[in-house]
Amino acid sequence: MTTTQYSTSQASSGASGRKTKAPPPPRRRRRTVNGVEPPGLIMRAIKGVVLTAACAAVVLPFLGILSTSISSPEHVTRNGGFVILPDTLNFGAYQSILSGGVVTQALAVSGFVTIAGTLLSLFVTSLLGYALARPGAFGMKAMLLLVLFSLLFSPGMIPSYLVVKEVGLIDSLWALIVPSLVSGFNVIVIRAFFSQIPSELLESARIDGAGEWQIFSRICLPLSKAVLAVIGLFYAVSYWNAFFNALLYLNDSAKWPLQLVLRTYVVNNAQLDQGDLSGVMESMPPQPSIQMAILVLSLVPILIVYPFLQKHFAKGVLTGAVKG
Repeated sequence: MTTTQYSTSQASSGASGRKTKAPPPPRRRRRTVNGVEPPGLIMRAIKGVVLTAACAAVVLPFLGILSTSISSPEHVTRNGGFVILPDTLNFGAYQSILSGGVVTQALAVSGFVTIAGTLLSLFVTSLLGYALARPGAFGMKAMLLLVLFSLLFSPGMIPSYLVVKEVGLIDSLWALIVPSLVSGFNVIVIRAFFSQIPSELLESARIDGAGEWQIFSRICLPLSKAVLAVIGLFYAVSYWNAFFNALLYLNDSAKWPLQLVLRTYVVNNAQLDQGDLSGVMESMPPQPSIQMAILVLSLVPILIVYPFLQKHFAKGVLTGAVKG
């Protein structure tokens, strides 16, 4: 073996006998969301505790209201008028308030005012919003200024009462609808939506011989279902929850809406007797059970309607929003 081969084999044997260090493993990067690292375990635990406490603070009162309304009279009396979990299901409170009397009348009045008021408000609001969205319409700027003025200044309680009295609406159910028939905010929202409809679409309809009413009813209204659903929800909740107009304009207790009955017998803690209910009951449920049952009845309609309109809520508000 030559000298060159010996030195080469010696170098290779030395290189193979030398231990080489493995490269360090790469550091594991923490997962980020939009460039922000998620909180640690302790912070997540704190947030979970806070959210759980907040949810309990919201859910427990509703659970207590529902449980008190369906518990047995003995259980309600034994627990001081407020029950978290019922012992048995007893619907005597609902039977007593729905079998006749002031609560049943108030429920019918609230239903009429909410349905009629919502439909009329949607009709007038959409008509006004469509008129204000048409460029060059007669008196458009003056009417738009009046709508914006109503957002900044309210007429006040005494002038409103005098106007309602002069037009002969005192002690009439229409006094609960007409004074709040149109909301300036809703007019602005639906006007902004109608302004976004392509003018070419409307011009093509006019070329085909369609009038303004046909354009409004056959083109604009079908395209505005989402924003109309949102505005209708706003109006319905407003009419259903209103009680101050009834307190001002209605003298006959037979025409009270449900919210005024709720204020009288729940908030002011007035006592309901058998004359205010059906008058045919052998024994009345406890007053807390009746009060909680009235409160549940005032919440149920909105809870039923809202899930069906929730899918249109974000789309309608964003579509009809006023762009800056």
